[in-house]
Parts: sequence; C-alpha cells; structure tokens
Amino acid sequence: MKKIIVPTDFSPTAEKAQNFAVQSAKLFDAEVTLLHAFEIEKFTTADYTGYDNDLVKKMMDQIEKSFNKAKQYIADMDDVEVKTHLSSYSLNTSIKEIEKENQADLIVMGTIGQGGIGRSLWGTRTSSLIGKAKTPIMVIPYNYTWKKPSKILFLTNKFEKDPEILNYIFEWAGLYTANVEVGVFTDVDGDKAEKFFENKEKLEEYESFIKEEFYEKSIVSQHLVSDEFEDTLNEYIQENEVDMVVMVTYPRGILSRLFNKSLTKEMSYNTQIPLLAISAKG
Repeated sequence: MKKIIVPTDFSPTAEKAQNFAVQSAKLFDAEVTLLHAFEIEKFTTADYTGYDNDLVKKMMDQIEKSFNKAKQYIADMDDVEVKTHLSSYSLNTSIKEIEKENQADLIVMGTIGQGGIGRSLWGTRTSSLIGKAKTPIMVIPYNYTWKKPSKILFLTNKFEKDPEILNYIFEWAGLYTANVEVGVFTDVDGDKAEKFFENKEKLEEYESFIKEEFYEKSIVSQHLVSDEFEDTLNEYIQENEVDMVVMVTYPRGILSRLFNKSLTKEMSYNTQIPLLAISAKG
C-alpha cells in the first residue's frame, strides 16, 4: 500500500493537494494521512517560562475541529477514509520524523497561484521543502482541477540512470496508467552551440537506454530549444496536453531556478499542472 502524506494548514491551497491525494487513493491502493505541523514553541509565555496553556488549548481544539471537518467532507464526497497526524514540530522537522519511520512514499502539497496567492506562507513552505525532503513531493497548483494523469513529461538535464529514481517515476506512471515522455531543454542564449548537439545525442541515447533497461518501449523523447525556459515549457505542455511534469532536484538545478522565479513571477508554468519533484541522492 502506498502511503501519501498531505501537509495541511487547512487553507484552500492545501485543500487542492488534499483532493489530489484522495482522488489518487481512489484509483489505487493508497493510504492518505493529513499532517498538520503545530509549532508549540511559538506559544511560550511572555517571560519564556512555559507555554500559554489557554491559547494552546484553544488552538488544539480548532485543529481538531478542522481535522474532523476535512475527514467528514472526504468521507461524504469520496468515500475515502483518511488518517490525521498532529506534530508539535516545524513542518520540515515533522517531515523528517515521518521519513525516519519510512511512513511516506509521496508528499503532496499545494503551492502558489495567481492574484497574490504566490506570496502566501504555505506556497513558500512548499518550495522550501523541495530538494530538502528525501521523499518525492507532488506540487499541486492552487487553480488546478483534478484530472487523472495520462501523459507525464520527465524533464531532465542530467539524464539520470539511477534505478531508484527511474523505477519510482515509472511505477507511479503505471499506477495512473500514464504514458511518459522524456525531455531536455537547451538554452540557445545561455548554452554554447555544441550543447545543442550534445543534448540531442544524449537524449537519443537516453531514450534507447530506458527502452532497453526498463522495458518502457512506448517512451518517446522531446528536445525543447529556446531562450526562455518557462515560456517554452508552458507552450509545450498546452500543445501536447501534458498532465504532469517530473523533475529531479539538485542544489542548483533548473528546478531550483524555476521555483525561485515562480515566487516573484505569477506567470510561472507550475500554476497549471502538478509537478513531481524527486531529490537526487548525495
């Protein structure tokens, strides 16, 4: 059984992620747990001698009501039973504790949207977890409407051959009965001319590698060439009806650049479809 963790602050943004997880659970055997990180240390008394017990109790009661409301709504609308988990630590620490216990196969979180939503704390928390959490994170846009993924674009610039990474991608694609395309982006302004031919050759070799080693005979590859990463990717997604993008995260890779931009530019492509971010080892 797959274990899906959905961190939530009970906001509309988090509810989008919650819905994606629940709809996924209806498709295959998955266990969904709603996680709320309640940082109790923020509720110390003015003289730092203890906690403001009255305020903590009030907050805990409100969290319990929010949990029960979410569980009841899901049970009524989707007939799916979900678990809840309340942590007294920060979100990052809560995720680490769950990972230590091997209690998560996937984290699903909501993120930024249009009209100022991108400035929200929850969107910032989502982007800050990418590359830090060991567990892959599925990022769900605020204005996203659920659709079972049927076409997944795995965008890479390092042509990963780690079986753990590739098996994970194809396993989840199989659960959704989705086709996978592999793509690489060449920046015609930032990259040298030979980079185009290098990426073209590597992409052809990578497609053959995946077909032979992972028996994914139907996989196809796409070489995206432009001087504007986000615009080109967004256009390709729309024209080819891509339902999900997958990227492997590195400390200073394309994904890091993309999320840094998305916090200040409302046009970022990730306000349209889910993105699966998988941390590379190392």
